[in-house]
Amino acid sequence: MFRRLFRLLPTLFFAACSVSQLPPVSHDEFSRLELKILALGPHVSAEEAARAARVALQYPRHLRSQYEVTDGPLIHNSKVNAGTRPRGLCWHWAQDMQMRLAAEQFETLDLHRAIANSNLALRIDHSTVLISAAGDTMLNAIVLDPWRFGGLLYFGTLVEDTKYKWLPQTEVLRKRAENQL
Repeated sequence: MFRRLFRLLPTLFFAACSVSQLPPVSHDEFSRLELKILALGPHVSAEEAARAARVALQYPRHLRSQYEVTDGPLIHNSKVNAGTRPRGLCWHWAQDMQMRLAAEQFETLDLHRAIANSNLALRIDHSTVLISAAGDTMLNAIVLDPWRFGGLLYFGTLVEDTKYKWLPQTEVLRKRAENQL
């Protein structure tokens, strides 16, 4: 347990020292995410993949400003919980990202919500949104996590995202409801 916390210290330190201004999204980032979305399946529309990549990479920067983020995620969470910042907990980022992506009304892509760390006593839950080919499960989706780096989007498949073990949000909430009976 302490070993895990000790390994997290450098991450927490550097996350806390983040700058308030983010660099613009690079063409390379757009291309990498767009290609990852296209690779979700042969029926994924190229136009939708490009639009999804653009929204997923740019909208977190808007949220960062709206949430008044000036620190790393854990420090910002403390400010939200203390009432000195309006929003910015992971579930706020996930909820707002999902709503913005859903507004695009994709026909060849589906959105999913996931929660990690729900079964770990010493780690706080982490929520995010995922994107998959229409009709596919979240197991084959791409994680879109704007909270992790305070507005810089993390994206990768579930296999690539070794930091978290994601579960469907509905499954986690169902288990919690059952345990409260």
